[in-house]
Amino acid sequence: MKTHNMSLFLKQISKAHRMHFVLMVVDGATSHMSKDLIIPSNVALIFLPPYSPELNPIERIWNKLRRDDIANRYFNNLDEAMEAVDHGLSELKRKRSTMKSLTFWLGIKEISNANYN
Repeated sequence: MKTHNMSLFLKQISKAHRMHFVLMVVDGATSHMSKDLIIPSNVALIFLPPYSPELNPIERIWNKLRRDDIANRYFNNLDEAMEAVDHGLSELKRKRSTMKSLTFWLGIKEISNANYN
């Protein structure tokens, strides 16, 4: 992803959640660390240490989706597999407590509290 695209993405996130402060966990990709990256005032980036997938919240989400929605199933085509993933993501969106348990680990909670105060 290019820095310009990352800036546009952050702008969209900011706009969609304008009443909230957004903490986004990112890896060390060049587009995440560029001095040209535009970060909206209601967004903060939390940088993962190198080689630490166990700390990346998206890895926890994908593990749950794999386990609960796509593991040990046969799909006739890619569309069916995508439907299963979409269903799993919709369930996670609906069950905020589950999503929070997967993504709101202690370090993020501390950073979140510091940014809100």
